[in-house]
Amino acid sequence: MLPLVYHPVYSELVLPPQHRYPITKYERLYLHLTQTLQMADWADIAFFQPEPVTPEELKALHQETYIDHLLQNTLPAAKMRRIGFPWSPQLIERTLTSTAGTRLTVDLAYQHGISLHLSGGYHHAHHDFGSGFCLVNDLAFAARHALTLPGIDRVLIVDCDVHQGDGTATLLAEDSNIITFSVHCDKNFPARKPDSDIDLALPRETNTEDYLAAFSAVLNLALAQHQPDLVIYDAGVDIHQHDALGYFQVTTEGIFERDQLVIRQCKAAEIPLAAVVGGGYRDDHQQLVEIHAQLFLAALSVHQPERRPGQRIAAHDTQEKA
Repeated sequence: MLPLVYHPVYSELVLPPQHRYPITKYERLYLHLTQTLQMADWADIAFFQPEPVTPEELKALHQETYIDHLLQNTLPAAKMRRIGFPWSPQLIERTLTSTAGTRLTVDLAYQHGISLHLSGGYHHAHHDFGSGFCLVNDLAFAARHALTLPGIDRVLIVDCDVHQGDGTATLLAEDSNIITFSVHCDKNFPARKPDSDIDLALPRETNTEDYLAAFSAVLNLALAQHQPDLVIYDAGVDIHQHDALGYFQVTTEGIFERDQLVIRQCKAAEIPLAAVVGGGYRDDHQQLVEIHAQLFLAALSVHQPERRPGQRIAAHDTQEKA
């Protein structure tokens, strides 16, 4: 089975007009996968809904006072500006649910070999502050959770968002059993880039061929050297040539090849893979849908190479606690 994780709350956040964050892309992607792509032609696909994590669970990763202030709307205005969202109850509900969604994606990958999350990748959240549209670091949260599963002794986070995973790097700097690998644009947000375990910084205007060549070589080395028991993959599409915040020149076809490479490598090595959609920015949110959909097409091409018609996708047929 190919499990997909989604919750309607991901897009149920009202933002000010002209806000940069593409909040509607999650619902649009869900509708695209269930309707436009007509995934009924593929067998054994089901959606799962997470239930929100608790504040106490978040405090095991983030500073207790930061979480308290965040949930109670008592963060200083400057810290909320650094996050980039106006505070609202919907923002908190979305954050708690999306974090749970990435954890659930790990659990489903552990059970089925692969799982994909229609949200996630909030890698700019640090121990005691949020940044860059990230309140809570779901990647670090899910990676630590993965280590509690039987037989999972080492986790590799492969972060392909165009922006370096600075929060993940600082949160997990002392976690020797979690390897952080970030491939990103060298001159892009954040200005200060703390060391990940592996950093692949590529110059602005990097094209598809150069990106795939560099990434493939380092990915192969990381998998061989660290021998992870589970991989968490941030499949950010802000590397796309038309992304508003990216500065790379990678095509849609290149993103499909990148995603297929990661999925194929993990399947060949029998490593469970939990993937999140990560970043992608356009003023027209609909333009992001096809690009994010490449992750799901790549997964189907590797895990279900032969179509088996006549079985429908099970949308929201199962609810699981994260």
